[in-house]
Amino acid sequence: MSFIEDIWGLRFFDHFRSKTKAFSGSFLQAVSDSMMKSSCESSDREDCRDDAAAFNLKFVAIASILIAGIVGVAIPLIGKHRRFLKTDGSLFVATKAFAAGVILATGFVHMLSGGSEALDNPCLPEFPWSKFPFPGFFAMVASLLTLLLDFVGTQYYERKQGLTRATEEQGRVRSVDEDSDSGIVPVLEIKDRNVKVFGEEEGGGMHIVGMHAHAAHHRHNHPHGQHACEGHVKEAGHEHGQGLGHGHSHGFSDGDEESGVRHVVVSQVLELGIVSHSIIIGISLGVSHSPCTIRPLIAALSFHQFFEGFALGGCISQAQFKTQSATLMACFFALTTPVGISIGTAVASVYNPNSPGALIVEGILDSMSAGILVYMALVDLIAADFLSKRMSCNFRLQVVSYLMLFLGAGLMSLLAIWA
Repeated sequence: MSFIEDIWGLRFFDHFRSKTKAFSGSFLQAVSDSMMKSSCESSDREDCRDDAAAFNLKFVAIASILIAGIVGVAIPLIGKHRRFLKTDGSLFVATKAFAAGVILATGFVHMLSGGSEALDNPCLPEFPWSKFPFPGFFAMVASLLTLLLDFVGTQYYERKQGLTRATEEQGRVRSVDEDSDSGIVPVLEIKDRNVKVFGEEEGGGMHIVGMHAHAAHHRHNHPHGQHACEGHVKEAGHEHGQGLGHGHSHGFSDGDEESGVRHVVVSQVLELGIVSHSIIIGISLGVSHSPCTIRPLIAALSFHQFFEGFALGGCISQAQFKTQSATLMACFFALTTPVGISIGTAVASVYNPNSPGALIVEGILDSMSAGILVYMALVDLIAADFLSKRMSCNFRLQVVSYLMLFLGAGLMSLLAIWA
């Protein structure tokens, strides 16, 4: 009986495998056929088509979007040396909340709807594009891949930071040993044998447990809840030097090494998401021959580019990159959309945005860009600031930040009427 069951199981497995192979083969064949299909009509309104006027407007778009991007990304980088624009100030937090709302609306209202419009286009065959919600699927996949990239990047920088600190610690121990050999005995703090510091082993030795242990040790030694808020309001930025054996300041997150690692990863992943959809938007504007389409796009993209630049510049500023690296990242962001417009303008005569291949590529990239932007806006911009202790301890900042968040999302969503 067991032998018959095993044979039956093997037959079922072979049948399932053959069905899966047949479906995947037919699916890939359908995708390939749909990309080879002839193109549909142009979507540009013929009554508004004017190649010469559109060409001139594209130069206006390049200049306007470039200036908006440069100004947006430069304000946090330059303003961090000014009192009213410091990254730990209330004005910066409120403006960053507005920018987060803009990015969130860009992902949900503009990019995801653009991906759905492209992949639901009647020029594409019914199978497989009408049989499965591909835009939401690609957005979900991109969000999960962004989460994985976020996690791997954070782990990498934490280990790199941990190795650097371990090397510095070894250097300090070596210098103490040399001082001891020369007759200079360092004065060590005497502590209660019954009190064990976080990270201390049973034998009295200390093991390096990384930045998480460092942060947990400080959380253990500081009050929580309302007392923590009172301590922050009264003694924000005060330095420890009495009996704790360390002398760095305690803000909330901006000064923490762990927070610095997060800002490094967030800024790089956010730039990846912004660059991916900026190129697509730029090419879409560049291939258009209709001034009626380009004019509203200039205003919408300039507004969008400015506040995306502000959010990215804030993350770069908080990550405390070197000046050369920060400038390179800022320039790379500011140039992406103008470069996309230039590429679109160059290929406008031979590129047909309504061909099945172009629609599929545009739909997939738009959907994936939406997933990246939604993840970054919700997880790394909104949640990081709105769930922080600084926000929970300042009711006025909470109200202003929520209003700015909704205002940014609302205004960016409103722009979908024209662009």
